[in-house]
Amino acid sequence: MELNQLQPKEVFDCFAQVNQVPRPSKREEKMIAFLVDFGKKLQLPTKVDETGNVLISKPATPGYENRKTVVLQSHMDMVCEKNAAMTFDFDVDAIQSYVDGEWLKAKGTTLGADDGIGVAMQMAVLLSSEIAHGPLECLFTRDEETGLTGAAGLKSGFMSGDYLINLDSEDEGQIFVSCAGGARTTAEFAYDEIPVPEGYFTFKVEIKGLTGGHSGDDINKKRANANKLLVRFLLSAFTKYDLYLVDIQSGGLHNAIPREGYAICAVPMTNKEGIRVDLNLLAAEVEEEYSRTEPSVQFLLESAAPATTAVDKDTTRRLLLSLQALHNGIFAMSQDLDWLVETSSNLASIRREAGAIVVTTSQRSSIGSARENMSTTVRATFELAGAKATTNEGYPGWKMNPNSEILKIATESYKRLFGKEPKILAIHAGLECGLFSEKYPHLDMISVGPTLRGVHSPDERLYIPSVQLVWDHLLDILKHIPAAE
Repeated sequence: MELNQLQPKEVFDCFAQVNQVPRPSKREEKMIAFLVDFGKKLQLPTKVDETGNVLISKPATPGYENRKTVVLQSHMDMVCEKNAAMTFDFDVDAIQSYVDGEWLKAKGTTLGADDGIGVAMQMAVLLSSEIAHGPLECLFTRDEETGLTGAAGLKSGFMSGDYLINLDSEDEGQIFVSCAGGARTTAEFAYDEIPVPEGYFTFKVEIKGLTGGHSGDDINKKRANANKLLVRFLLSAFTKYDLYLVDIQSGGLHNAIPREGYAICAVPMTNKEGIRVDLNLLAAEVEEEYSRTEPSVQFLLESAAPATTAVDKDTTRRLLLSLQALHNGIFAMSQDLDWLVETSSNLASIRREAGAIVVTTSQRSSIGSARENMSTTVRATFELAGAKATTNEGYPGWKMNPNSEILKIATESYKRLFGKEPKILAIHAGLECGLFSEKYPHLDMISVGPTLRGVHSPDERLYIPSVQLVWDHLLDILKHIPAAE
């Protein structure tokens, strides 16, 4: 199938337009200009707030003027990742998409369907003169991917809808009605540099090949954390040998389960073989403990250039003890939904910088007080170890509305169209809906979207048949919005 044959044609044509416009997170100026121009060409009321969010309003089609107002919402930015061999400038170049069976992919880069396909659906609704709907507002937020900046900057009164349909979910047939709030806790261990004795064996120990994943969506999948494994080895070696910590660089993004990391250390030359034996023993233990979820884990040890200085011993001890004690993973399951993670924490990264070792963690919960307690627990662990620990303001969760009208409408619509029940779910990750609920507490919201896989990577792909299903579902929901009271 060729790109111009994809169905629904109006949606995929709009998606092709979206993918011509560069839109990296925090650099969405071209996309903002594109959307403003799009709205004005349709002679629809279009406005931009001081944060850069765009709102395009469309009046009701004849006969639907008295219906409640619906806000359709997506984020305009995309994660910009490419294969190492790919020459591509995300600030200039258009995404090159192609069809592979039933999937739409991009050539060597992220596809941008997260959330470009949501933007495309909004555009298609705005363009159409045939879709039955009441008053509509289409909200396009900026910088969702690197901080929910657009949603956080949204002011009360910018939109006026009764219902909001977020088009940023990644599995057709699922309707999300709740999400977790989150915050980031950072610790700094100030250290002194001390000399490494002469004649010591300097080595690099590395852990890689773990599955990793999203620290919200995947926290319940029994996956190993590279940081915790590395600390486990280092603390054991520090207790057993005269170990000097020269460097540590482990983990990555605050919202990712760490897949890899390394440390550079030094021990007496007489302990050289003991270190190798200990790492092999740990590898065997981990292979047994994570036999199903981490089949590709690797533990590597190699000689390094002789180190002359290292982190002082007292700081090394306090750092390793606190990281060993630090909670990582699920803290509590939901009281209401047995399958839902309520509260968790993720040890995201450990990095030696000039003068301090910086540890980054993230806490999530669908209950605000539980998230605050989790962050306090993490800070307490670090403060007991003498570190300076801080928690940022974070973002709120979105609590399920048990009396949601839009959920009832969407559920009945799905059953009517497809003859089966949709899955009603909550997600242990952040959605912009949490911030909307804080600014617009009256908003009745759901989140839906077509099936995506491999998001935030060059493997991102969109399941083409799911787009038609979501499109049909969306139009049927709009058709059945009740009258305003």
